[in-house]
Amino acid sequence: MESGLSFALTHLGGEQTVTGSCHLLRVNGVNILVDCGLAQGGERVAPMASWPVPPDKIDFLFLTHAHIDHIGRLPELISGGFRGEIITTEATAFLLAPLLEDALRLNWGQSKNISRNNFTLTPIKQLLAEVERLTWSFEYGREFDLKNGIRFQLGRAGHILGSAWVRLALGGESVVFSGDLGAPETPLLPAPDIPAPCDLLVMESTYGDRLHGDRRERVARLGAILQHALADGGRVFIPAFALGRSQELIYEIDRLYTEKAWRAEFSGLAGARVPVFLDTPLGLKITEVYGRLKPFWDQESKELLAGGDNPLDFDILYGVDSAREHHLLLDYQGPAIVLAGSGMCSGGRIVDHLKNGIGEARNDILFVGYQAAGTPGRDILTYHRRPGAYVYLDDRRCDIRARVHQLTGYSAHADQAGLLAWVAAMEQPPGRIKLVHGEPPAQAALAEKLRVSTGSEV
Repeated sequence: MESGLSFALTHLGGEQTVTGSCHLLRVNGVNILVDCGLAQGGERVAPMASWPVPPDKIDFLFLTHAHIDHIGRLPELISGGFRGEIITTEATAFLLAPLLEDALRLNWGQSKNISRNNFTLTPIKQLLAEVERLTWSFEYGREFDLKNGIRFQLGRAGHILGSAWVRLALGGESVVFSGDLGAPETPLLPAPDIPAPCDLLVMESTYGDRLHGDRRERVARLGAILQHALADGGRVFIPAFALGRSQELIYEIDRLYTEKAWRAEFSGLAGARVPVFLDTPLGLKITEVYGRLKPFWDQESKELLAGGDNPLDFDILYGVDSAREHHLLLDYQGPAIVLAGSGMCSGGRIVDHLKNGIGEARNDILFVGYQAAGTPGRDILTYHRRPGAYVYLDDRRCDIRARVHQLTGYSAHADQAGLLAWVAAMEQPPGRIKLVHGEPPAQAALAEKLRVSTGSEV
């Protein structure tokens, strides 16, 4: 039991790591999971066989958003017997099938029954159909009955399209799970909503020890890096998650190419008309889904669209879908901007691009998101400045001669200031705050700030 509270909370993944989020809440005879994500890099999650409640005894699963580190263990959960209700937002419900299908084909192969973590996985089509059958979508801002006196509410989290925090009212007590909170002025997304006060806040802390800078500053840095990087005719490789980050980057590159002020500031970039390749079938599919979900866009994006500028589609943006197109792009020698997954270089088409181009000094690699420990992306960032630096990609040793840049301002996560401001905007501080989804140094730095600003137990 939580000290002084009548419910039991167990962290099954993502307690002191930035992937594998999974939290079990037991209250009033009801078993509730919040997220069920895959771990990445060297991070770990609790095996389902060791869970205090087996999958077939879980009543509800809340999904805060559709990133794989929050939904990726759904196949294992269902194969283990879960038949409860999946509760999420309308946009996340739209995104579940393409994200899960891609993960399944990447990790377990098409329509094979393969044993993983003591469970036998069902064929892909069957599993996706079961996910759809179990999923119920709810609008933001309204409170709904769950079971045994428990009520819930979803609020905008501003992280990716459809992202949400979850507030559970448990009789006289309440708990809020932040999910992943977005940075202010994230392209396409409204700012996070502020939840009502709670007895316990379970909050992410990914960038609890860092500041990002404002949006105009990060767009300016993006433009400066791209203009400088492309001046020698090389290629810029941007590892980007298919969901969220790819769409934000397309949006901002569109601004650099089309907005008058940015065109004047980066005339070399705008004048060169360097092609932008989105080399990710999943990213193309997700971008199409984003286009269908325009009612969930923020006001700025809607105004651009109404003025004839679709910020997710411009004339030198090229989608790379088939394997043949991908291999042709690998041979492309002219200057180019290439966005490809995965965001941490742990798989996907970006690995081919890096194997092909990381050894060329005229090329550049631009990281725009968190790189978990144990991933090739983290290794490149850590070692690229050292003499003789190298990284292993698909078990091949590759020398790092390309220039390496990092733009943390493009993270879809709120920074320390954003996290503090979100808590400060609540009508009253939470009784307790439990930090999750962050590495220990980030959690320690944020915890100290929160103790001072809120007076809450952290």
